[in-house]
Amino acid sequence: MDNETEDIKNQNIVENKELNILEALVPVFILMGLLAYNIFFKEGAWLGDYSNQYILLMGGGVAAIVGFFNKVSVHTMIAEIWENLKSVIVPIMILFLVGALAGTWLVSGIIPAMVYYGLQVLSPSIFLPASIIIAAVISIATGSSWTTSATVGIALIGIGSALGIPTGMIAGAVISGAYFGDKMSPLSDTTNLAPAMAGTDLFTHIKYMTITTVPTVLITLIVFSILSFTIDTSGNADVSGLLTTIDATFNITPYLFIVPLVVIALILTKTKPLIALLTGVILAAIFAIIFQPDILTSLADSKMSAITTAMLTDTSIITPNETLNDLFSSGGMNGMIWTILLIVCAMVFGGVMDGIGALARITKSLLKMTDSVFGLFASTVISCLGLNAIASDQYLALVIPGKMFKKAYEDKDLAPENLSRTLEDSGTVTSVLIPWNTCGAYQSTVLGVSVADYFVYAIFNWLSPFTTLLFAAFNIKIRQLKDAKKKA
Repeated sequence: MDNETEDIKNQNIVENKELNILEALVPVFILMGLLAYNIFFKEGAWLGDYSNQYILLMGGGVAAIVGFFNKVSVHTMIAEIWENLKSVIVPIMILFLVGALAGTWLVSGIIPAMVYYGLQVLSPSIFLPASIIIAAVISIATGSSWTTSATVGIALIGIGSALGIPTGMIAGAVISGAYFGDKMSPLSDTTNLAPAMAGTDLFTHIKYMTITTVPTVLITLIVFSILSFTIDTSGNADVSGLLTTIDATFNITPYLFIVPLVVIALILTKTKPLIALLTGVILAAIFAIIFQPDILTSLADSKMSAITTAMLTDTSIITPNETLNDLFSSGGMNGMIWTILLIVCAMVFGGVMDGIGALARITKSLLKMTDSVFGLFASTVISCLGLNAIASDQYLALVIPGKMFKKAYEDKDLAPENLSRTLEDSGTVTSVLIPWNTCGAYQSTVLGVSVADYFVYAIFNWLSPFTTLLFAAFNIKIRQLKDAKKKA
């Protein structure tokens, strides 16, 4: 476990005896109400393009008022906000680099090359299940769903779009595979964090997760295989035209794949993501000068100016094909500003909620509502889902329930891997389904597909909590503490 994950594990959870459950829920109800109103009735109009950010800050303001009435100091709230903001400094830097990566990979011809060769290999009949498998393999190898989306995810969106497959389906397949791999990889931070919070070891945790995770991913593959035969694709007849246009616009060569292979190799050797992504940006800039001088000349007065523009702001490469024009555009670092502000505002809201003791109060109240084993599992799932929405951070959705529910599982004579598995089944994988959660904001921005569009198709992610509850309800492979001790 790296130092950043260790800091998250040791994060203090603020408790406030003055605060009752109704007071703790007031900011939540107001936040959810405003967000729902904004989504269903006034999307994009109320408070402008940054309305969700304003709403999160309003929710934080309401939470602060609740805190004042319950004897919580401003210093305490600010301290928790700062702790939350510190936890997303690296993700924010990664987002900026992903924006730069997308721009430089476009002008260097790397993304067009991926689309060009991918169109020749992946047909619509196998594309969706193949996307799940490709994303899963990369994610297991790297331990990161974020890296998977920023590399093969972007390429798969481009290839699938050219084939005429809806982007929501493609994003759902990529995210399902990426989170399966992230969840099962020993290199993943959440896969290390969950057993650390529950009190079991890493490989016991991973092995025990296969009981619920393998059936879930198999169902996901089956559903996407069926979808592949039912979708009406318009890309088949146009593939030859698309290939001709790409080849005429860019200098397409297999040498361009050196850059993504270097980035993946760096991550596999446990190089920090920031260094790996920065290397990808620099190499792509060099490759752009070598392989795409005409593209750079058409975009700006000088090659360096074109590369800098691609890294920082909007870049569009115009071709005779409208489909490709949509694919061959990038917002650079500037395109990440909306997402970064959303994450910052979400961390402010989550920090105030943690600072006034609301997160701990809500989790404790859920814990008190259960007497049965199934009820304990259900309370854990609800707690993880709720914290993903309220705290807007998957780490807190693992840490807080992990600390709060650990003794309850012991009291029910349940082995700690029951808790660690449930945390992952309901905390890790559902974070991407919340638009204002750090994971949902990241994935929707990087893949260029809104959470609303991919939600239904992220089958592995929303099915996982149901699977874990089903196994708990029928007492399937629920390991007792005494059995775990015997096995040890």
